[in-house]
Amino acid sequence: MTSPNADSNSKPPSHQRLTQAFEWITGDEDARICKEIPDQACRHQPRNFFAYLIANFLGKIADELASAKLILPWLMGALGAPAALVGFLVPIREAGVLLPQLFVAAAVRHRPKRKGVWLLGAGLSGIALLAMALTATTFTGSVAGWALLVALVIFSLARGLCSVSAKDVLGKTVSKGRRGTLMGLSAGLAGLATLAVGLYIEFFNATPPVELLAWLLLLGGVLWFVALAFFAGIDEHDGATEGGGNAISVAFGSFGLLKTDKPFRHYVIGRVLLLSSALVPPFYILLAQQYSAGELTGLGMLIISSGIASMVSAPLWGKLGDRSSRFVMMLASLLVGVLGMLLFGLVELNSNWLNHPLTHATFFFLITVFHGGVRLGRKVYLVDLANEKTRATYVALSNTVIGCAMLLGGLVGLLADWISVHFVILTLSLVALLAAWWNANLQDVSE
Repeated sequence: MTSPNADSNSKPPSHQRLTQAFEWITGDEDARICKEIPDQACRHQPRNFFAYLIANFLGKIADELASAKLILPWLMGALGAPAALVGFLVPIREAGVLLPQLFVAAAVRHRPKRKGVWLLGAGLSGIALLAMALTATTFTGSVAGWALLVALVIFSLARGLCSVSAKDVLGKTVSKGRRGTLMGLSAGLAGLATLAVGLYIEFFNATPPVELLAWLLLLGGVLWFVALAFFAGIDEHDGATEGGGNAISVAFGSFGLLKTDKPFRHYVIGRVLLLSSALVPPFYILLAQQYSAGELTGLGMLIISSGIASMVSAPLWGKLGDRSSRFVMMLASLLVGVLGMLLFGLVELNSNWLNHPLTHATFFFLITVFHGGVRLGRKVYLVDLANEKTRATYVALSNTVIGCAMLLGGLVGLLADWISVHFVILTLSLVALLAAWWNANLQDVSE
């Protein structure tokens, strides 16, 4: 624990106000008290705290404005892009973020300062969203769909650069004991902002659908550049450069574990089956759009339901996860399967309920909550399954397998063009039920 000797009274008024705000938010009486960050970083901590907070907050809002599970599927549908391409939105978004972490984490680790990596990722993210906005106002049909996917590849890879560097910068500039407050506050504020966007779209918007979605993407791009400006103001000092092996090398050198380590192999199979819960939400959106007559009716409610679901899902599943992560994976995937089959049944029966936007908002709220349980359960299970010696290998190998499986899973969107959107929902729901059965038979690692 360190405390610099600089006299706070000699600081300019703006610095003093920043320090007071920092102490009020963190509940600390002395912002100069620091834990596990360099001495030279301590005196800049209030400024770094707010620079990171604002940049992270703006980035989270921009991510929601370009959501691969909500905004982009609706935009593709509005532009007349093939439904088969929609199936690749989530795989590209998820795998694209993962790949840089596998390939460049070691290189980033060898840089004394990692802020520049984040700035590069933020700049590319902004450019990618601006390209999406331009695509929305320029192209239609297959051309628009492919252009959006290319921009999404760039966006996802850029977000991977941000992800692989952000935690290092946070660990070097903000004291232990205050990082959770920062992340929680930025997530909460971003959630409120997302709800505000949803309310505006649902009750006050009069802009044509494609034009509004283009404006949202344009706003997301601008927010990334503003976030870049704030993050550039972080005062980062040189850090350690040793350690940090290449995760992809670890993964390829450890594929034998899938044959020799039975509990881990069963977990990886179960996690592959659980991808169904990640792949299905965009098709809920396409189905909702089919019942909106091409208008934005219900999109605002979907955004609102997504924001609320994101806020309530973690607390809902957290305590259950501590008791049994296996049970959480089983229950959440079971609910994903049942929910999808129920929605499929309503479509087959041509139910009048599907003509009400609230019905689709409710279904999307539930699928978001259930997917949150799947994500939490499989993360906790892997941590509990591994030990200090195997954790890094388990994470690298499972992420490599899942990244490849996720991209292959995008092919399920072909069924939407060949048969129907609700048949894709049925297919993925049946896989979710299979995942529930498989994960119910995993080794219990919670005790």
